[in-house]
Formats: sequence, C-alpha cells, structure tokens
Amino acid sequence: MTQDPPTSRTQPSADDGGPSCERTGHAIAVRPAATADVPAILPMVREICRLHRSWDPAKYGYLPDVLDRYALWLPERAADPRSVLLVADDAGTLAGFIVGTVESEIPIYDISELGFIHDMWVEPTFRRRGLATRLVSGAVQRFLAMGVKQVRLDTAVPNQEARELFERAGFRACAVQMLREI
Repeated sequence: MTQDPPTSRTQPSADDGGPSCERTGHAIAVRPAATADVPAILPMVREICRLHRSWDPAKYGYLPDVLDRYALWLPERAADPRSVLLVADDAGTLAGFIVGTVESEIPIYDISELGFIHDMWVEPTFRRRGLATRLVSGAVQRFLAMGVKQVRLDTAVPNQEARELFERAGFRACAVQMLREI
C-alpha cells in the first residue's frame, strides 16, 4: 500500500451517532480540511498517539517526531484529490477529524484499489452528538465519488466503542491482525 501515515492505522475514538450535532443553536459543519486546519488537528493526533500507546506500546511505538511527521503528511492529504481529510468545525473550533487515502491492493484480488481510513478523532466534549458518524459517512461518500468500491480500516482491540460505530456505519470485521514481539 502507498501513502502510509506516519503512525498506526487504527481509529481511537467514536461517538454514538446520536441524532443531534447542535451545540449552541447552530449545526457543527463537517467540511474538507484546509492546510490552515492542521495546527488544530495536531493536538488530536497527539491524543490518538497517547491513547494507542496506552493500549499497546509494542504496536504503537511511535517515533519521537510523530507530530512533526503528521504536520507534513496532513497538508499533503488535504491537497491530494485521492485522499480524504475532513474536520468537524464548530464555528471555528475543530471538534474532530478523519483522514484516509486511496491505496493499491496487491494484484491477486478483484479490486485494484480501496479507501483506507487511517485515523479519526472526536474531542471528548463533542462526543455523543453524531459527529463521528458524520465524519465516517463523509469519508465514505468522498471515496465513492473517487470511484472506490471498498473502504477498510483497523481498530485497536480495546476500542469496542469504535468498532460498534463502524458496524453501525456498515463496516464488518473481515480479518484479525496479530502481533508477536521477537
């Protein structure tokens, strides 16, 4: 696969897809991210890394400069027509994000490419408002518009909440990744 992000491929956080995204009488917008949004996304990335490391430090042994790597990688995703980078924007305050890329499949399967969701985060104070559901739906719709026929993602084993969210969004378990330290 190509265009790998500088960290893991798991989704750290989800919400319940509840009916309302209202905060103070206005809807929270889910929109394409711009390069200018990256500084506000990076603290969320830091939290993803912290959470993943707490779950499995062997799997999520990030490089010391992981945020610097994301600071370079995310603007590329924002500009790449074969990537998805969406943010949930509450009147200028970013409440969450999702990032994905179109990846090549190895040449033994019926599909030649797929959409891959690398990371998603909704800030704790914005959870349970349906934002994660809207971010996932927006990413899937963008992949569909690119002609992609399949979207995949990984979730960390302890992240049952995210798996439930993704199942409600139409995803299903299809493989189990295993790790052995040697």
